Order: sequence, then structure tokens, then C-alpha cells
Amino acid sequence: MTSGPRTAIIAGSGALPAALAAAMADAPLVAAMDGHAPEGLTADLRFRVERLVPFLRALARDGIDRVIFAGAVTRPRLDPALLDEATAALLPRLMAAMAAGDDATLRVVIEIFEEFGFTVAGVDTIAPGLLPGAGVLVGTPSTRDAADTARAAEIVATLGAVDVGQGAVVAQGLCLGVEALPGTDALLAQVAGIGALRPDPARGRGVFYKAAKPGQDRRIDLPTIGPETLRGVAAAGLGGVAFQAGSVICLELPEMLRLARSLDLFLWARA
Repeated sequence: MTSGPRTAIIAGSGALPAALAAAMADAPLVAAMDGHAPEGLTADLRFRVERLVPFLRALARDGIDRVIFAGAVTRPRLDPALLDEATAALLPRLMAAMAAGDDATLRVVIEIFEEFGFTVAGVDTIAPGLLPGAGVLVGTPSTRDAADTARAAEIVATLGAVDVGQGAVVAQGLCLGVEALPGTDALLAQVAGIGALRPDPARGRGVFYKAAKPGQDRRIDLPTIGPETLRGVAAAGLGGVAFQAGSVICLELPEMLRLARSLDLFLWARA
């Protein structure tokens, strides 16, 4: 009998790597990027970008033939003194991609892994249960909520096309904020601090919307929400969360459902 591929999780920080490992039939090798600690998961090895090629060779020696990227990462500050010759040869290509934006950077990272013989899999192929399909999961979005969600989806698609972000907040047709480099938590904190400019919540509290970028490679950097997202939405005085069905990872979904009910929020996977 031929065994299946041996998989490594290329792990960043947060809860996603552990959730992904728990959903896999066979225990993966966990490789954590230096400076990023996955929650609830012990790394089998760590690596630095400056030593990328030796790291890839080590994965091959360990019998890894498939990798999956999971978790949050920040752009590293490279130390030239740590570069080996083979990785240094890749550096101009990586730097050019980083200058072009996150999507370009991630595409080049995938290309490099593939050039070294690894299959790059996506979360949606390994653990599809982490990405809910279409439907209202909690609550009942109003007609106003549906209109705000449609407006937010239009904004996110436009921003995503120029590689800016994956989320937006809209209330009564007004965009209260968009997600950029600081991320979702910063966006929701910003919205929570809006004062007189905010419309009367009695006419619609507003919605936080999250979606993948148009044309995004689904094997890496799919948007993620979880219980902390819902707490941030409630603190921002919004009415609920809508997200692109089948394209957004939901961490601790049972807890998200419980929390949404207790915080009087709707949770909608929008087709």
C-alpha cells in the first residue's frame, strides 16, 4: 500500500496551526518561523528566512513532500550576516516581490517551495470544515444589514484588487473603516473610537465584513476570524459579522456561535 504525503505545517502565530493539526488524520511536522509561536502546538523545528534554502533541504530530508501555511506572520527584518549562499541568491527575487505587496510576496514563496519539490496545499483542501458554507449561522440580519454587507463586500473587493486588505465596516451605507496592514483588531478598535461622525445606531448598528481578495491564491493567507473578532465587533457597537462563504476560516466555531448569541450579534456566511 502506498502511504499518503507527509505534511509539514509552516506555522505562524495564533490558533490556526493547532486547529489545522487537530483536523488532520496524520500528525504533521510543525515548522515555526522564528519569532512566531503557534498557540497550543509545539514546533518540531524553527527556521529563519535568511536560512530558507537549508530549511527546505531539511524538510526534504525529513521526508516531507507536502506543506501547508497556517498562522499570522509579520515581515521579518533580515540579518545579512545570517544568509547562506543559496538563500542569498533568492533574495533579490524575494525583495522585489515584497516591494510589490503581500500577494506578490506570498506567490513567490509558494513558487520557491514548489521549485524545491513540495506540493503546497490550502486549508480548504486539508480541513474544509474550518470554512463554513453559505447560510446564516446565528441571528437574523435585517434588510439594512444586508444592504450594509453588500456595500462592505464591494469595498473589500475593490481594496483587495490592489492588495490592501480583506475587511471593512459599514453602517447605514457609510464606510467606518477598512482593514489594512495593522489588521482586524486595529480596525475594530478604530471603529469603537468613532464619535460624532457615526450614524444613529438605532437605524442600524452596522456590520463587519471579511472576504478573500479577488484572484487570491487560496493556498495561503485566507482570511481568518474567531471569538476575539466577535468580541471586537461587540465592543465596536456593531450588529454582526458577515463573511464570504467558503473562503473565511472560522476558529473555534462552536465558541463563536455561543458568543454571537450571548453578544446579540448575527453571524452570516454570505454566498
